[in-house]
Amino acid sequence: MKAIIHQKYGESEVVELKEIDKPVVGDDEVLVSVRAASVNPYDWHFLTGTPYLVRPTSGWFKPKVQRLGVDFAGHVEAVGKNRTDLQPGDEVFGMGDGAFAQYATARKTVIKKPTKLTFEQAAAVPMAAVTALQGLRVKGQIRAGQRVLIIGASGGVGTFAVQIAKSYGAEVTGVCSTRNVEMVRSIGADHVIDYTKEDFSRNGQQYDLILDTAAHRSVADRRRALSPNGIYVLVGGHSNGRWLGPMTGMLKMMLPSPRAGSKKMLPFLATGNKDDLIVLQEMIEAGKIIPVIEGCYPLEEAPQALAHVGQEHGRGKTIITVPAK
Repeated sequence: MKAIIHQKYGESEVVELKEIDKPVVGDDEVLVSVRAASVNPYDWHFLTGTPYLVRPTSGWFKPKVQRLGVDFAGHVEAVGKNRTDLQPGDEVFGMGDGAFAQYATARKTVIKKPTKLTFEQAAAVPMAAVTALQGLRVKGQIRAGQRVLIIGASGGVGTFAVQIAKSYGAEVTGVCSTRNVEMVRSIGADHVIDYTKEDFSRNGQQYDLILDTAAHRSVADRRRALSPNGIYVLVGGHSNGRWLGPMTGMLKMMLPSPRAGSKKMLPFLATGNKDDLIVLQEMIEAGKIIPVIEGCYPLEEAPQALAHVGQEHGRGKTIITVPAK
């Protein structure tokens, strides 16, 4: 089968399209014939081996696992003997191993694809939407009627966060650049702040919940925008810095401050799980979420797709398509 691999750390120039053996499905696994996969900053970190914080997992000097890609959508090709929830031919989506390929394996985080979505749309969902859902619901304790600010509202996580927050009955404000204002408004934001023209931390507004995917601002700026009992959740951020990358901002937030009061500043890393995928599947079928896709690249152009996401200026999700076998 054809698969995207990297035998050393680097940027898109180290990515290769190779012919390799098809994975053998394990007893608890599902083998998926991939039709589409989405690119996440997570994939860029493991491609480049930065921040170095990832290397105990990925390999200190070269990648332990050469295949890339987590999010996928496609058909079930085969199931392990212990799997009874899915059958060959089922259309599925989820998170697996080596999704930038014609075939990938998945264990727990794979369920039937929402009937309303194409394979490309379904592949856009798992990692970004689960991150948004957990950040808002678990860490942020979102409730109806709250004033919610989504920083980075036009990105992969942000576009899902806007829609999920609206589905919970929140009044949602999105922060993005000029070119994305109308798109963010079109997916349900009640208010949109163009950060090139307005500073959300100095406009006098305060929010009950802030979900930040960018971490551009100082901790003091973020606290200023929170209501007295507000919750700030950081789910990502700039990957600048070879040692800690986005974790730098998370560590700063954990330092005590006498001015914090009852405001909560919470760093957050999402974990994939089947239950959250099911919640998202139901929201999609109910018409509450529509994935935003900036562009699709064929499998052989995966290096360009990875480079685009690595630049951190994407709108919605970037998809890699795989033709039907």
